[in-house]
Amino acid sequence: MGLIKEMQVDKLKVKIYETRQELGENAAKEAAAKIKELIASKGEINIVFAAAPSQNEFLASLVTDKEIDWNKINAFHMDEYVGISKDAPQAFGNFLRDRIFGKVPFKSVNYIDVSTKDPEKECERYAALLKKHPADIIFMGIGENGHIAFNDPPVADFNDKKVVKVVELDERCRQQQVNDGCFATLDEVPKYAITLTVPTLMSADYIFCMVPGKTKTEAVTNTLKGEISTACPASILRKHDNAILYIDKDSGKGVLNE
Repeated sequence: MGLIKEMQVDKLKVKIYETRQELGENAAKEAAAKIKELIASKGEINIVFAAAPSQNEFLASLVTDKEIDWNKINAFHMDEYVGISKDAPQAFGNFLRDRIFGKVPFKSVNYIDVSTKDPEKECERYAALLKKHPADIIFMGIGENGHIAFNDPPVADFNDKKVVKVVELDERCRQQQVNDGCFATLDEVPKYAITLTVPTLMSADYIFCMVPGKTKTEAVTNTLKGEISTACPASILRKHDNAILYIDKDSGKGVLNE
């Protein structure tokens, strides 16, 4: 079946696929084409990656593309827990190292330091790196509560003055980490994280957003049908000039019949 439907909500392009596998493979194919196009025109580019199970099929497919000149790409990630062990598999840097950062020869891989003793200082360090290497492309997902990166509804700010900030994670966001199988219990999920802010994410020239699965139906529906507000931070994607949302029939259930 593959692509079931295409639509547009405000500026946001939406592509709905039959399965999460087809979603991941097709998003990767389109992302790879954009990467090659930008490298051809700019010589070197900067990409920010998300670490979440929703990205698995996409990342697995992207790393197989033999034509991408990875050594012309500086890689970043969009968020990281505070106060988690450097070796923890749940650490987002480790998640991405296992799936892409350690599998292809990037020009540079820029990790947020999960073991930092001074999170505010780490935010400043990472913000300086991002200012030096502004994002050309962001690969991301949407959380069950509508968050993008770790900008949960209580802390999301569409006019944030910061580039990177420390946030307290809301309970629904932390529960999602348990639902995703990343942690066994809610108590194990860290309470704080470092995240790129909403304006930093929106400043990228291109955004590819991959959101499969029935646990994301409500978030996708609110993103596309609700008001553009921090009650559902992902709704801001509808204002981006070059953003594509890839969903499957499970996550897209609330909009399939539009």
